[in-house]
Amino acid sequence: MSQNGPYPGQAWPSGSPEQPYSEPSDPWGGHAQDIPQQQAFAPPPEWQKPEWKKPPARRGFAMGATVAALSVLIGGGVATAAWFTLGGKKEPVSGSTAAATVPAGPGARPQPSADARFAAKGQCVRNEGTNTEPKLRIVVCTANTYEILKRVDGRTTGERDAVRKCATVPKYTKWYYYDTEYDDVDFVLCLREYEPV
Repeated sequence: MSQNGPYPGQAWPSGSPEQPYSEPSDPWGGHAQDIPQQQAFAPPPEWQKPEWKKPPARRGFAMGATVAALSVLIGGGVATAAWFTLGGKKEPVSGSTAAATVPAGPGARPQPSADARFAAKGQCVRNEGTNTEPKLRIVVCTANTYEILKRVDGRTTGERDAVRKCATVPKYTKWYYYDTEYDDVDFVLCLREYEPV
């Protein structure tokens, strides 16, 4: 029994299984001369694989980084030298500042810092600035100084606030206020011209 044939009991469709096999017929039979022949593909010369070349060294980047680093170092050195030269100078000691370390007679002894921010009741100050931009310094109570009658610490809003805070202080003739963005360090000083006893 044949494995490749029809199922048992079926006959071969057109004849017997012993018929010889023949080549299938060519649908283009006899027309082969009309079909154009293809040529082999050859890529153009510019499509050739390029030869690999090592990229040039990036000297520009290294040089730029070196210049930037040197600029920062030189700039920092110049700034430091300028700071020491300009900021390191001490103010010459004047007679009024030197006298500040001498114990005061009837008034209170000044603090080691002569800045008015550290002034207290009973000390004296001198205006070393102008009336529009005062610069008060703590000094020994002598002629042409102002005695501090009262110090009011805390937030201040300026001139009107200073006048209001000193209005209840007897014998005051001048006031001074210190106002910054940090209200914790603001203060008002109620002053009068110093009168030796």
